Amino acid sequence: MDDIHFEHTISVGQVVNIKAKVNRAFNTSMEVGIEVSCEDLFLDRHWRVCHAFATFVTQRTNTGERVTLKPIVPHSQKEQVEYSVAVERRRVRMLHDDIIKDLLSSGGIQQADSSTGSKAVSAERTKVESVELVLPPHANHQVNTFGGQIMAWMVNVATIAASRLCQAHPTLRAIDMFTFRGPSQVGDRIILKAIVNNAFKTSMEVGVRAEAYQEEGPNRHINSAFMTFEVLDKCGKPCTLPRIRPEPQEGERRFQEAIARKKIRLDRKYIISRKQSEVPLSVPWDPTNQVYLSYNNVSALKVLAASNNWRLNSEKEKVFLYILERKSMLSIRVETVVDVPAHRAFSLLAELRNRHRWDSLYKKCEMIHQVDEDDFIYRVVTPLGRAGAVGSPTSVSQGETIFQDFILLASKRTPCGSGDPYVIALRSVILPTHPPTEGYNRGEVMCAGFTILETDGDKSLISYYNQASPEFLPYISTELAGLSTTFYQTFCSCSQYLIRNRLLSEEKTDSSTCLSEVLESTQL
Repeated sequence: MDDIHFEHTISVGQVVNIKAKVNRAFNTSMEVGIEVSCEDLFLDRHWRVCHAFATFVTQRTNTGERVTLKPIVPHSQKEQVEYSVAVERRRVRMLHDDIIKDLLSSGGIQQADSSTGSKAVSAERTKVESVELVLPPHANHQVNTFGGQIMAWMVNVATIAASRLCQAHPTLRAIDMFTFRGPSQVGDRIILKAIVNNAFKTSMEVGVRAEAYQEEGPNRHINSAFMTFEVLDKCGKPCTLPRIRPEPQEGERRFQEAIARKKIRLDRKYIISRKQSEVPLSVPWDPTNQVYLSYNNVSALKVLAASNNWRLNSEKEKVFLYILERKSMLSIRVETVVDVPAHRAFSLLAELRNRHRWDSLYKKCEMIHQVDEDDFIYRVVTPLGRAGAVGSPTSVSQGETIFQDFILLASKRTPCGSGDPYVIALRSVILPTHPPTEGYNRGEVMCAGFTILETDGDKSLISYYNQASPEFLPYISTELAGLSTTFYQTFCSCSQYLIRNRLLSEEKTDSSTCLSEVLESTQL
C-alpha cells in the first residue's frame, strides 16, 4: 500500500462509499486505485475521506511461474492520466526503503535531543502487545487473511499506544507506505506490537509490527507500519503533545528514524500530493527529496499531455501548434512527425548540452549534477531580450543583451510498455550551490519537456510542451498572435538536427560493418 492520508473522519450512522479500479497492469503485478468517500444522509453532505493506491501481485502456478496479466486499455482522460502516472508511482515504491536508509546514513537528519525531561513520558509506558486468532471470516477464498483485517488490528493496537501517551482519544491521520511481507492463513496467531517512536509538537508516530505463527512454528514477520496520530480539541485544532523519552539503544534508533520519516512524509505530501498549480515554481532540491521531485516532474508532464482540451492554433508544413487554456494557465504543444526512430530521437533530445545546435534560445547549457542514470540537473542560459525593449529592465545600457538562467531538473523515462512514449521532463529547482548571479535574471520553468511516440515506418511523433511561466509568456503570446514563427523555425531546425544525426549514426554503423568484413576476409 502507498501512503494513506486521512483527510476526514467517519462517524457512526454515516454512509461509506468505496470505489476501486485497476489503473495499470504490469507483467505480474497491478496497481489498484481506491477512493473512500463519506455521505451524511441527514445533512445531504458528501466528502472525500482518503485516496490510496494498492499493489497486487499474481500468485504462482503449480509449475512455480507467475501468471502474466493482460494489459489495461485506458479510455477516458482520467484513466489515461492514472495509467501513465502509475509507472512513476511504481518507481517511488521501489525506492522508498532506500530513501530512508540513505537519509540516515548520509547524516542528512540532524540528531535530535532525546534526553529526558521533567514531563517526558517513557516510551516503555506506551507499549502494547495483542494476539489475534485468524478465523474463517477473517480470510478470503484462498484462506489468506484479508490485508484490511490485519491493518484494522494494527490500527487498534496503535491507537491504544497513542492513547497512553496523550491520555485522550487520538485521531489517525496517516499510514506510511508499507508492504505485506508474507501471508497468514486461517489458524494462525497474529502477534501485534505497538509503541510510540517519537512525539512531535502536535503529532506522534506509532510503530506497529505484526508477526504470525502456528502452534509449533517460528514467528514470521508479515508486516510493519508507521502511523501518525493527532489529538484534536473541541474546535478541531491539533493539541500540543507531551514529549517522549525513548528506550536506550533500540528506542533511540526508532526515535531518530521517526524524524527521518517525518521529513520524507512532508516531502511527499508537499511535492507529490499537491496539485501542480499549488507548488511553487522552484522547489529546493536535495538527495532526500529527489525521488519525489522527479515523480512530480514526470507526472506533471504526463498529466499535461493527457489533457483533452487542446485547441489547434496554427499549422505550417505539418508542424502543429496547439494551446490549452485553464483559468490563469496557458500551455502550448508543438508537434510534428520526424523520420527518425523513437529511441534515436530520445537519445539525441535527452542530452540538453547539445540543444544549442538546433535551439537558438539555448546559448549555454552545463550539467551541474548527475543524480542517477535518468535524472540530471542543468544550468541553462538564454537571452531575455535587449535593453529598451518592452518589459526589459531599464537599468541596463541601451542595446545591451540581457540574459537569464535556469536551474533545471531533467528527468528522462523510457517506455514501460507498448504504447507508452519516451519522456523528457523539465522543471525548475533551487540549488544552494548555484544562487542567482549578477548579470543574469533567474528564470523558472513550471512544466516543460518532450514526449516521443513511435509511429509506423520507423518514424517518431515528437511533441514539445511548455506550461507558460511569466518569463516564457511573451514568447508564447507573440507566437499565438501570428507575429512570430519562432516555434516553427525551431522545430524545423530540431527535425533537421535529428535526421542529420540519424544519417551520421547509420553511416558510422555501415562503416563499422565494412571494416569488420574487411578484417574478417583478411583473417580468412
